[in-house]
Amino acid sequence: MPNLKHTIIYMAVSVMSLSATAQDLLANRAPSDRKLTDLKAVKINNTKAVIDLSNPAGDIYATWDNTSALVAPGTLPANFKVDLRGYAMPTTSRKVTSKYGPRWGKQHKGLDIKVYMGDTIYAAFDGKVRISKFNAGGWGYYLVIRHPNGLETLYGHLSRQLVKEDQIVRAGQPIGLGGATGKATGTHLHFETRLLGQAINPALLFDFESQDVTGDFYVVKNGTIQNSKKSAVASTLQVQSREPETVTLADRPQTQAEANTENQETNPDTPEPTAQKREVTYVVKDGDNLFRIAQNHGLTLDQLCRLNGLKPNSLIVRGQVLKCS
Repeated sequence: MPNLKHTIIYMAVSVMSLSATAQDLLANRAPSDRKLTDLKAVKINNTKAVIDLSNPAGDIYATWDNTSALVAPGTLPANFKVDLRGYAMPTTSRKVTSKYGPRWGKQHKGLDIKVYMGDTIYAAFDGKVRISKFNAGGWGYYLVIRHPNGLETLYGHLSRQLVKEDQIVRAGQPIGLGGATGKATGTHLHFETRLLGQAINPALLFDFESQDVTGDFYVVKNGTIQNSKKSAVASTLQVQSREPETVTLADRPQTQAEANTENQETNPDTPEPTAQKREVTYVVKDGDNLFRIAQNHGLTLDQLCRLNGLKPNSLIVRGQVLKCS
């Protein structure tokens, strides 16, 4: 019996060895070279193209300058598709306090999102900072970033800017802190989306309540703007072509007077003061604190905080404009 057992074990091992040898022979005869080459080609073809951020969307914008926030001349191809993939929400806040459209007799060309003093504000897409300035009568400390998808995003009323002009940024990178600088009723983020200087309702691109974009793409077709997931036309985009014989506002340098007028007209973040009551404001200086400012303007600390949507321990920064009446 022991001899029979050993014989069976030997035969099983021999069969396994033969089977493995046969498999090796079959594998050696298989046309694996072509398959391997195909797999390598697929891997190379699926590699994501590297986008040059030194001149984002340079194919549709005619110029790059750091002077005017709104004037951005260029030519838009037919059926232009704005890629919304690779986005980041500018803030984690879900509360929209003021929508796009007519407001107080003027056009509000962005969304106001409730944020608190010092909240982190993020870049919506990869891009390059075109504007990083301060405007006391409008957005306060604000940023304009141009993106490879053709959009320019604007972030207003910041308490502090964390990036500089001509700096390359990535989607989701901190670019500023929430605040109430400029012409603002309280701490919030004024957020705009523009294409060749023309405003697009950000709500058609970003759903702040859901913290998501509204689709993978946003199509600009025959002068109209519509979402790729919606059949109804959302709004109209008037894009002026650059013809050699015609000089338009978008084609020539903007004067300082025009820039001031434009900024005031497109940034009505507070109601216009009535003739009976003159609004008093104060620009924060180094060493100031809320208690001292309130005392100097005949206010209590609580009154000053209510006027500006602040808390007694809120951080204030040099250049911040506070309402004192």
